[in-house]
Amino acid sequence: MFSLDRWQEIFQTINKNKLRTFLSGFTVALGIFIFIILFGFGNGLKNTFKEEFLDDATNSIRMFTGKTSKPYKGFKSNRRIEFKNSDLEDIKLNFPFYLEYITPRINRFALSSYKNESNNYSTQGVAPSHQYFEKTIMMKGRYLNENDVKNKTKNVVIGRLVALDLFKQEDPLGKYISLAGVAFKVIGVFQDEGGDNEERIIFLPYTTSQLLAKSNDKIDQILVSFKPELGLKIALIFEKKLRLFLKNKKSIDPTDSKGIYIRNVAQAASQNEQFSSVLQYIVTFVGLGTLIAGIIGISNIMVFVVKERTKELGVRKALGATPRSVIAMILQESIFITTLSGSIGMIIAIVILKNLGDTLDKFFIRNPYVDISTAIFSTFILIIFGAIAGYIPAKRAASIKPIVALRDE
Repeated sequence: MFSLDRWQEIFQTINKNKLRTFLSGFTVALGIFIFIILFGFGNGLKNTFKEEFLDDATNSIRMFTGKTSKPYKGFKSNRRIEFKNSDLEDIKLNFPFYLEYITPRINRFALSSYKNESNNYSTQGVAPSHQYFEKTIMMKGRYLNENDVKNKTKNVVIGRLVALDLFKQEDPLGKYISLAGVAFKVIGVFQDEGGDNEERIIFLPYTTSQLLAKSNDKIDQILVSFKPELGLKIALIFEKKLRLFLKNKKSIDPTDSKGIYIRNVAQAASQNEQFSSVLQYIVTFVGLGTLIAGIIGISNIMVFVVKERTKELGVRKALGATPRSVIAMILQESIFITTLSGSIGMIIAIVILKNLGDTLDKFFIRNPYVDISTAIFSTFILIIFGAIAGYIPAKRAASIKPIVALRDE
């Protein structure tokens, strides 16, 4: 029930003890502020891992070649291994149960120009399914298709920043760019959430790339994706079978760790996600420790407050105040200070997190945030403990006999 007299007493007490009130309020605000900031940083770490490691399809396996380190079947060590077009067909033929998509990748750098603008860009010879692996988002036009691959067309799909560099405000669709001295038609413009480097790439059919390289059929990398419903355990089995199959086909010692390198993105993504979760748990644990320290600080201050007001409480009881009314008065003051200070700390922390954006990118904290429900819940918990911190010493003080309280020094 609202009591104007009690609220006037509370404000008079606060006004008479400004420093004490400030210190208790500051302890509460600082505790909730640090907790929310640290929790937000934990979410920022998870954002970084998602953007850095989950930008590409996670149910994919990427294969590279290198030099062997052991002799095998009459072949000497230090032999260069190469992928060819036939490897694509053999993988399709031997692994239909696991396979979802497959694409080669041929990486080159080439001077690209349009009118008076030119720059060096990374070019990648790929198949149409490459769009799935990179999660490429088409802004204009279309991606490469099977006809482009079959007919070895001189069509290219360029990144958003390539279009901006070469064409400025001009629409690039249907225009021709010079790529290493050869004219290519721009059929599409894409964007990629992976960042600027991903948007400074030019895609062309891998068969066209091979044609420009004196009609060879060499491939730099092979990317395959397994059916998502198979899960990580089956993906690891698929990876093992792929490794053995390719080593056998290329006459590589099964115990040779070099020659062929395989990166299972699903396994790496799973490990990175687990690592980011552990980091968030650690950060949250530190934040909870700060919150608990704030609660202990409130408790200590309230013990001091009640002790300081022992005589005042004795006078109140001598004048007829009931133990319940004494407890209610102290409790109301404690809850008021805790609620006000906690809310201020919460609001300041949320505002700071919202305005940080990507300023902490170099510390691997990207767009830190905290759910409003989490912030309110943590503040509510602090208020509850603040009430408990005020209740325990208040109850003890209310049980003291007036004569004893009046004699207190």
